[in-house]
Amino acid sequence: MRNVYVQGVGMVKCGRYTEKIETKAAEACMNALQDAGMKWRDVQAAYAAHVMQGPSAGQKVFSQIGITGLNVTNVENACASGSTALHHAYYDIAYGKYDVVLVVGFEKMKRGVIDANKGEERSYEDKLGLQVMPSEYAQKAQRHMYEYGTTPEQMAKVSVKNHKNGTYNPYAHYQKNFTLEEVLQSRPIADPLTLLQACPTSDGAAAVILVSENVMKKNRNQDPIKFVGTAVQTETILEDIDLTTRTANIAYQMAGLGPKDISLAEVHDAFTIGELLHYEALGFCAPGESGSLIDEGVTEITGSLPVSPSGGLQSRGHPLGMTGVAQVCEIAWQLRGEAGQRQVQNNPKVGLAHTQGAGGICAVNIFSL
Repeated sequence: MRNVYVQGVGMVKCGRYTEKIETKAAEACMNALQDAGMKWRDVQAAYAAHVMQGPSAGQKVFSQIGITGLNVTNVENACASGSTALHHAYYDIAYGKYDVVLVVGFEKMKRGVIDANKGEERSYEDKLGLQVMPSEYAQKAQRHMYEYGTTPEQMAKVSVKNHKNGTYNPYAHYQKNFTLEEVLQSRPIADPLTLLQACPTSDGAAAVILVSENVMKKNRNQDPIKFVGTAVQTETILEDIDLTTRTANIAYQMAGLGPKDISLAEVHDAFTIGELLHYEALGFCAPGESGSLIDEGVTEITGSLPVSPSGGLQSRGHPLGMTGVAQVCEIAWQLRGEAGQRQVQNNPKVGLAHTQGAGGICAVNIFSL
């Protein structure tokens, strides 16, 4: 298989938009093209990741840039839609089908709790609120507290960290610091989780351009960012290993790397307990030790393993189709040393992006200099 590289990345600021999201997605694509030093006609195929934007949304985005007849594929895979699109774009280039593939992720979100079962017959558990995301994460939190002594304060520290990181990110929806007390005393949503421990529903768009090695050599002089590992997995009936762990192990093996090689990570911190659980599932620490990692500042921008330097879902926002693509934008900026005030301090060489979504979906993508 051929090597695959990140040639260009681009985003728009997350927030609440009155204009059509397809227009913002087209803007993100143009930003990525400019970053790559390429023209729209150089793109041979495109993936459009979105969850609730309706049929042929990708075609609506790209028609604003130019009708060039390229292959456009729309991808929906819950919160892992953008990561899944990148996964398929990787193989398009690795197997020689195309040399230049653009991936754009975008979403216009409604306010309030995401209703994944809208319009469908609800199960008994769903009617009781047991399959609503805040409830599911709260149950995971309670279990982790029971088994390992994890505290509400440790979970809240994830929110404090990621909101602080978001103040340095011009693309973040929320750019405001919160104290530990403010996070803990914000409105309860599902014990022990509070409002400031849940990600917002934001609008946004991000784009990444992947290329083959010969194209990379023609277009970029700086250190190239290589796409070295990718995996997308779903749950099994009898799960004998955590889904994120299983997915990450496939990506690690493909990359020839392990958890100790990761310089920074963007993880699916939809709720604060999620980030702590992902520390453990991705192999950054042993089970039950994630609370110590956040206490000791290991995952801060200034720590030895920065996690969610972008502000993550907690602060940047979580436009469903955009998230996995936005994570790769952040990793590219960090590896290039272009992240400004949020630039991590550990001389990063390898970045990992992780998303997971409703329906038991997980994706892990790994990039290196």
